[in-house]
Amino acid sequence: MSDHLSDMIAFVRIADTGSLSAAAAELDQSLPVVSRRLTRLEERLGVRLVNRTTRQLSLTDEGVAFHMRCSRILTDIEEAEAEVSKDQGTAVGLLRITTSFAFSRRKLAGLLRTFESNHPGLRIHLDGSDRIVNLVDEGFDIAIRFGAMQDSSLIARAIAPNAHVMCASPTYLDKRGRPTTIEELALHDCILHGSPPASRWTFENGKSVKVGGDLTTNDGDLAHIWALEGAGIVMKSIWDVAEDVHSGNLEIVMPKTRPPATPVSAVFPHSRLAAARVRLVIDFLTKQLRAEWEHKIAHLLT
Repeated sequence: MSDHLSDMIAFVRIADTGSLSAAAAELDQSLPVVSRRLTRLEERLGVRLVNRTTRQLSLTDEGVAFHMRCSRILTDIEEAEAEVSKDQGTAVGLLRITTSFAFSRRKLAGLLRTFESNHPGLRIHLDGSDRIVNLVDEGFDIAIRFGAMQDSSLIARAIAPNAHVMCASPTYLDKRGRPTTIEELALHDCILHGSPPASRWTFENGKSVKVGGDLTTNDGDLAHIWALEGAGIVMKSIWDVAEDVHSGNLEIVMPKTRPPATPVSAVFPHSRLAAARVRLVIDFLTKQLRAEWEHKIAHLLT
């Protein structure tokens, strides 16, 4: 079994570094030893894990799947050792987080860099995607989401308040006018985004309106850019647009008319509940985001 684990470790380092020689250097082993470990692992599994040419190395489909499972196993081993040998205030291993393009760039990137710097044994992979990722199938520890949770097999913890607002550039509003009723929104250019883009906006008073425009996208950050360029009205989380609202580059439209509020939530599988790195990063993000809400964001909604 010890050989099996050593072979697994060698494979993960090969996959992570993209090179047999780099993996050998990291493991402080010779290149022939690392190469033999990979060959032995493939022979034992009966599948090819790595495509090797003279110029590059890439994972096969089986290799991608096996790498994800092996990384999770090795991370669990690292954390298990840390929790029994040290205090549980230390995050170790690989932490995989997914959230929207906009939130990953504007908020999580900086916060997670700070968190990682306080936990030397931690590695972080941040995935920016506006699609709803299957956390279990794709091997993620946590998703940071802004809507109602659809999968009852997951745990959701609210980490910060949130509000969605309609906003547009002052240039657009000066040209087209500022709507004062929900019905008037149907007469405006609205920038739709999502997978698929939602063409009906529903508000907390129960009313809804069908909206449309010439620009749609699956990328919420691109919708934001179009709004800044004066292309129309966009519906976004206040977290995504707060800086531009504060600077005057965007203006909130009908500020008292908003969709039902849903908090920013950390969503994770039950299997990750005991992981120290999951618990610690959720506590860290909760503290940081709630402080920012109180001091920088809440006043924009009044």
